Amino acid sequence: MANSKRTLFLKRRMRVRNKLRKVNAGRMRLSVHRSNKNISAQVIDDVNGVTLASASTLEKALGVVGKNNVEAAAKVGAAIAERAKKAGVEEAYFDRGGFLFHGKVKAVADAAREGGLKI
Repeated sequence: MANSKRTLFLKRRMRVRNKLRKVNAGRMRLSVHRSNKNISAQVIDDVNGVTLASASTLEKALGVVGKNNVEAAAKVGAAIAERAKKAGVEEAYFDRGGFLFHGKVKAVADAAREGGLKI
C-alpha cells in the first residue's frame, strides 16, 4: 500500500521535531506552518506547553493578508523576532516541521535572524 503525501509529511515532521528536541533541550521552539494561502510562525515553550509569541499573514497589522510569498514570509519572520524579544526570548531552535528549508520557510528563518533572534 502506497503512502499518501499527507502520511509522508507527518512522518517527516515528527522525525525533524524529535531530532531537534534531543539536541536543543530547554530552548524555545520557533515553529513554522505554511499552507497554500498563508504562513504562520509561533515561539513555543514546550516545557510549559505555552505559546509565547505568534505572527501570521492573517493579521491585518502586517499588511500582507492572504498573501503567501517570500516577501510576506519575511514580514512574518521579522514580526515573530520582535514579538519574541518582547516576550523575553533571545534564542530558539527553528522547527521547520515537514517543510523543506527553502523559499518561504527559509525567508521566515532569515528574517527572524536579522530581527535579532538567535536560531
